[in-house]
Amino acid sequence: MTSGVVTRFAPSPTGYLHIGGARTALFNWLYARKTGGRMLLRIEDTDRQRSTQGAIDAILDGLSWLGLDWDGEPVYQHARVERHREVVEDMLAKGLAYRCYATPEDLEKMRERAHAAGRTAVYDGTWRDRDPADAPPGVAPAIRFRSPEDGKTVIEDLVNGTVRVANKDIDDLIIMRSDGTPTYNMAVVVDDHDMGVTHVVRGADHLTNMTRQAQIYEALGWPLPSFAHVPLIHGPDGAKLSKRHGALGVEAYREMGYLPAALRNYLVRLGWSHGDDEIFSTEQMTQWFDLPDIGRSPARFDFDKLEKLNAHYIRETGDPELAAMVRALLPELGGEYQLPDSDNEEKWVRFEQALPGLKERAKTLLDLIDGAGFIFDTRPLAIDDKAGGLLDDNARDVLGGLLSPLEALEYWSVETIEQTIRSYADEKELKLGKIAQPLRAALTGRTTSPGIFDVVAVLGRDEALARIRDQVKNPR
Repeated sequence: MTSGVVTRFAPSPTGYLHIGGARTALFNWLYARKTGGRMLLRIEDTDRQRSTQGAIDAILDGLSWLGLDWDGEPVYQHARVERHREVVEDMLAKGLAYRCYATPEDLEKMRERAHAAGRTAVYDGTWRDRDPADAPPGVAPAIRFRSPEDGKTVIEDLVNGTVRVANKDIDDLIIMRSDGTPTYNMAVVVDDHDMGVTHVVRGADHLTNMTRQAQIYEALGWPLPSFAHVPLIHGPDGAKLSKRHGALGVEAYREMGYLPAALRNYLVRLGWSHGDDEIFSTEQMTQWFDLPDIGRSPARFDFDKLEKLNAHYIRETGDPELAAMVRALLPELGGEYQLPDSDNEEKWVRFEQALPGLKERAKTLLDLIDGAGFIFDTRPLAIDDKAGGLLDDNARDVLGGLLSPLEALEYWSVETIEQTIRSYADEKELKLGKIAQPLRAALTGRTTSPGIFDVVAVLGRDEALARIRDQVKNPR
């Protein structure tokens, strides 16, 4: 069942898809899916100097990774410039707009006069009713919207409630620059109208644009969409979100090992809630989400909460799917996260077998990669200093004695390995740790790993025994 609801996500491709933009896209997507409507994607690339194909690709890839699909093909605003000009020309013909020949010097004098009088510096309407015949020679005019001078512009915002602005406080907006390019507020109105957008969901930094755009809608006789201006995201300290807080591109979160489902879940809780619930399936958040339920106060970004949520999703994700995520992520990571034998399919099988143990400690996919390094390491194994300290002569004697019972095992499994090692500890009257700690060091090169019985089993008979022999016969 479909509805008439149409939302849109309209990023500017002058940089990455930052976390605030991703949340705006999510809110648009959720409302469209909840209502059986459509979410459109518009790339607002009219700033030709700053817009890049790389940024466009990053936006498209980021949305796709987050699982936020859009309906139809992306619309590129720059390709619609002729349509924008057509509407401006029509507004000129109807007296809704006028040519302004004010020079930069004229505008500077206006600002100086306003400051001297203690007024807000706005355009004073010099060319609003002036005869174009008075135009100075050689000055290309900008086109300004003839804003209403009396009354108020009143809009019901779905998040912020009633917004009222006295029209005398709104100056005549430039809708087309002197070089013939449309301004943001003009292009947005034309595009949203032509695309049939019914709900404009965007950041609260656009709240001041709403009244200007509403005036243009009214002047053109076009129906006004519903507006929902979402509060901005702040850092944990309440300051404006910066890179140190987490104002990074979506691709950075992917490279840090976060799962798209976890990031979606975290983002939806930044400004919206459903009771005290913290964890939502996509189906639940789609069912429960509604625009009037978005709070008015800025949300605070908290990496600790995101990590805890991500750890939950890692534990809940199936092992084959999780292994596939790790394999897909590896090529994008730097050298410290490269696995030395990552083309070995048998080791990927072992990695998947190890995931139940690895998942318990992991907060990100990077933790899984780090924890699984022992599976992909090649012999002779590099032993770090802490692990090396456990492999003294006494420990090597203990491991040497363990070789025979392990070699005699008929079935190589976690259960049989655990039984064998425990029996050996009883026989030698040793605490289990006196065997497990040097064994872990010999098999992984580290002092931390999944459970030692799991490690022995996952490595397989031949590899595990070979690594033990390396330390018994050829210590580092």
